[in-house]
Amino acid sequence: MGQPNRILILFAHPALEKSRINRQLIRAMRETDSITIHDLYEHYPNFHINVKWEQELLLAHDIIVFQHPFYWYSSPAILKEWQDLVLEYGFAYGHNGTALQGKKVLSAITTGGSKQAYCRQGHNYFTVRELLTPFEQTARLCGMEYLPPFVIHGTHQLREADQIALCVEEYRTAIAALRDDVIDWQQLPQHLYLNHYLYANKLTNNPVNHPVEPSLHVQ
Repeated sequence: MGQPNRILILFAHPALEKSRINRQLIRAMRETDSITIHDLYEHYPNFHINVKWEQELLLAHDIIVFQHPFYWYSSPAILKEWQDLVLEYGFAYGHNGTALQGKKVLSAITTGGSKQAYCRQGHNYFTVRELLTPFEQTARLCGMEYLPPFVIHGTHQLREADQIALCVEEYRTAIAALRDDVIDWQQLPQHLYLNHYLYANKLTNNPVNHPVEPSLHVQ
C-alpha cells in the first residue's frame, strides 16, 4: 500500500449543538487518523472567508469531503459562500484554472427524509443524486471526480443509540476506505451511494441505512 490519501472534511452545520447525528459523525472523524477537519462555521462565524488560505488547504489534500445536513435540498449557506469565493476563475476553472484537476470530491450528507421520499412517487419527487447535481457539475467543471455520495437517511427516526452508532461506524469505515485507497474505483460509480458500495463489498453491515439499492435510473 502506498501513501494514504489526504482527506479534507469541509464541515458545515450552523447549529451543531442541536445536532444528534452530525455531532457524533464529526466527533468520530476527529478520532480518525490522517483526516483534516475544517469546521467552516467555527472558523468563519462572520463569513469572512480567507480565500488564499482555503485554496492552499485544497491543494494540500487529495480528497475533499463536503459534510453537512441537507438543508432545503442543498447545503447550509456558508458552504455556498465558500464555493463562490474559493473556487474562483483562474484557480479552479477557466484559463489556467487547473489547480484541482484529478482530486476527488464526496458529499456526505444527513437528511430527515427517508430514501423512499426521494423519488418520483415520494414527496421530494427528485432523487438525492439529482438534487446533488450542482455539486457534481461544480466538481466536473473544476476537473475533479465526483464520487457517489455518502447519505444517512431518516435521521429523525434514528432515536436509539445503537442505530446512531451503526451510522457513525459506517461513516468511519467509508472515510477510512477512501483514505487507505481500498476502493475499487471502477466499480464505485455503479452504485447510487457510497454506502451501497460498502455494503455490497461487505465492508459494512448496517441494516438501518440499507434497504434494497434502487437502480441508478430515475424511478
